[in-house]
Parts: sequence; structure tokens; C-alpha cells
Amino acid sequence: MKNFFTSESVTSGHPDKVCDNISDAILDAYLQGDKNSRVACECSCTTEFLLIMGEITSNATVDVEKVARDVIARIGYTDEQVGFSAENVKILVKLNKQSPDIALGVDNSQEAKDGGDEFDKLGAGDQGIMFGYACTETEELMPLPISLSHKMCAKLEQVRRDGILDYLRPDGKGQVTVEYLNGKPKRIDTVVLSSQHNQNVSTEQLRKDLKEYVIDQVLPKEYLDENTKYFINPTGRFEVGGPTGDSGLTGRKIIVDTYGGKCPHGGGAFSGKDPTKVDRSATYMARYICKNLVKAGLASECQIQLAYAIGVAKPVSVLINTFGTGVISDDKLADIVVKEFDLRPSAIIEKLQLRNPIYSKTASYGHFGREEFSWEKTDKVDDLKKYL
Repeated sequence: MKNFFTSESVTSGHPDKVCDNISDAILDAYLQGDKNSRVACECSCTTEFLLIMGEITSNATVDVEKVARDVIARIGYTDEQVGFSAENVKILVKLNKQSPDIALGVDNSQEAKDGGDEFDKLGAGDQGIMFGYACTETEELMPLPISLSHKMCAKLEQVRRDGILDYLRPDGKGQVTVEYLNGKPKRIDTVVLSSQHNQNVSTEQLRKDLKEYVIDQVLPKEYLDENTKYFINPTGRFEVGGPTGDSGLTGRKIIVDTYGGKCPHGGGAFSGKDPTKVDRSATYMARYICKNLVKAGLASECQIQLAYAIGVAKPVSVLINTFGTGVISDDKLADIVVKEFDLRPSAIIEKLQLRNPIYSKTASYGHFGREEFSWEKTDKVDDLKKYL
């Protein structure tokens, strides 16, 4: 049985990712000053304009406008001629405190009211469903299409920053289509790569350079053949880009952030949210669980769904799907997860050390499949192998 699956990624200069990067940098700045900060910060940007909005309750004092300008400059938007620059962008800040009604449930969970332990005190910051996933397609236990798309876009950004292709500008995106045979990756069928550039480079030169310095450097040759199709800047010119070419919004690249569409998404975005929001922390925990189950050999593909109620510490449901690859039943695996992993928000935060200012690093090239993050550790493997 043959089928095709496609995933995309974008560079940090994509307008949506500009907003994600700013939101997470603001979150980090507040956590740096107060690890118990409650942050829900979102951004929207367009030509020479940035709106920073949300709810923040913290003992820290942060110059959010300066944080935003620093991020914009770091990404590479420093030329006012492109229509969006760190120095000249107009910034409007509209930040309020967290709703006291939400704080009632978060600070004092239903279980705590009934006399629970220290990890029962913190309730889920909202209702919602969260998904995690892992598979054996790649060394990092991620689906191959999203893994390759991230690597290609990261390389695109690297050759710009290193000055190898000095005519490139920050906005860019890539896409990889993988052909599967009987559920296994067989070959790369189609590669799409587009990059913003200045007016001095010809389309022909750009296509040649992106193929040589980006695509050929990161895509595994064993997956490429004479029938692989390449679409490099397929419209021709891409001079107008970033927030000038398209408006940006925090949380609009949730499939890029997760598994490239290979796994469902619960609906909640990540960037700009502190870890009391289970949209973020429980999704990280879900990845941690799936990766450890797969690494332990309990399945070669694993998906988990967690569901929470606002103000309640324990999830209201845990669902496992191993797509027929589990060595024991999915129901029993769900029971094992509940036994071996503490899924209450406080316990998740403690286990994964989520009150640290680590979030700026997550804002580009996916939140999963990168060993630098605590939720990518496989330190539960030995505990899980006893169930084989």
C-alpha cells in the first residue's frame, strides 16, 4: 500500500513565528524575574506595527517593548526599507492581569479542596484536550516529513545568518512530501522551498543556490531519486515578505509546532503561555510519555490524548492509540501511563522543570524532536520495560 504525507515548516522570520518568538521571549523575561508568573501573552504584527496583548500577573517588572524590539532585531528585521524593522516598528501594549475567576480554580484545585497532597494544589488552567506522539521513523522519534522540513528551514536560516547567501531575508518556508510503502518511508517525492530575498539576485541564481546550499545539505540522499520534484521559489520573486507581506499572529503555526499533521492537535497553542496552562505543559508531558513508551519497545508508534477540566488537577481522561503496533493492548498501556506518570499540572511542572525561562528556544523549528528539552528525555524507559 502506497501513500504520501506532507509536512511544512517556516523560518523564524515568518510573520507568525515573529509573533511566537516575541510572546515566548516576554514569557521568559517574566519567569526570569518571578518563576511563578502567570503569563498569557499574544502578539499580532503587520507593516511597521506590532500589538502585544494578553493577561500577565507577576511580581517581575519587564520592559516588554524592549524585549520585542530585541527579538525583531535578532531575527534579522533591521532594515526599515523592508517595511518592518526593530527600530521603527510602532508597538502598542495592552496587558491586563489574569482573571480572578480563572485564578480561583488554578490556585486551589478541586482535589485540594477535598484535602489532597502538595501536587493537588494547582488545578488545570483551562479545560482542553492535548495530544502527544512518537514513532520510530527517525532517530528523534518524530515523523520524517516534519523532521526534514524543520531541518531544511533551519538550514535556510543558517546560510542567511552566516552570510553564505547574503541576499536572503528572514522570511522563508519549506515543505517535504514523503512517499510511504506499507507504512514505512520509502522516498522523498516533493520538496518545496521559498525564501525572501533582496532585489539583487536573479531567480535562477537563487534556485541554484538554495538547492546546493540548503536542500542538498540536509535531505538524506537515500530518500532522493530521479523522480523527486523540486519547487524552489515557485512564484519567482519573493522580495516582499515578513509582516509586510502578510500579517502575523501568535499561535497560528500549531501544526508546524507539533507533528506536521501526523498527530491530531488539541486546539490550544503554546507560545506566550506559562506552564500552568495545560495547553502547553500537558502537551509536553504527552510527548514525553509517548517517546518513553516507544523507546521502551512497548510500541513503534504511539499517540496519547489527555483531557482536563479547569480547576481540576487530574485529567478527566487518558486515551492511548498505538495503531496496532503495541505489544500489549492500548487499554492496558493507558493504565500503565496513569500508574507511572503523574499527570497533575504541578507534578508535570516539577518533573519537566517548566518554571525556568526556556521557552524562547521552542518558538522556532518545533517544540518536539530536539534533545535540549526536558520532555525529550527517555529516563522512564527502564521503569516501562518491566511491562514488556
